[in-house]
Amino acid sequence: MTMAPMNRPAPVEVTYRNMRFLITHNPTSATLSRFIEELKKYGVTTIVRLCEATYDTALVEKEGIQVLDWPFDDGSSPSKQIVDDWLHLVNIQFRKEPGCCIAVHCVAGLGRTPVLVALALIESGMKYEDAVQFIRQKRRGAFNSKQLLYLEKYRSKMRLRFKDSSGHRNNCCVQ
Repeated sequence: MTMAPMNRPAPVEVTYRNMRFLITHNPTSATLSRFIEELKKYGVTTIVRLCEATYDTALVEKEGIQVLDWPFDDGSSPSKQIVDDWLHLVNIQFRKEPGCCIAVHCVAGLGRTPVLVALALIESGMKYEDAVQFIRQKRRGAFNSKQLLYLEKYRSKMRLRFKDSSGHRNNCCVQ
């Protein structure tokens, strides 16, 4: 008996300021080649995998795409270490390769994945409510109530303030 394939949402690109993320679901060995084609179409340079491994990363890495494994429990929030590692990656990646894209996935791309993308948006100056709405416009069903509470309580340290082309930080505020 074969299981029916899960109906998973299509990958979506979330772009804000100089950051580009691809929110996607977990590929299987059977769908990996199609997954790699999708990554290449978006110019993905790094994948952050937030769930247990279900595919061999060798084929992805052979295409020049780095895979980072930072799993945490489904339905939960990331540890401080994962948040720090994530924000460090985002900071370095978008400075080093402007215009690149970071792919992030968990199993369905509806919980853990949107949480990390929301943290990057919040750290770059977006209010948590706006980050949630921004992501939900592209990824219906994103976030559970526990994750929303985590994001609401999260306090930004403004770790993702990038300089604009003239060398000024883009944290200007007119009141």
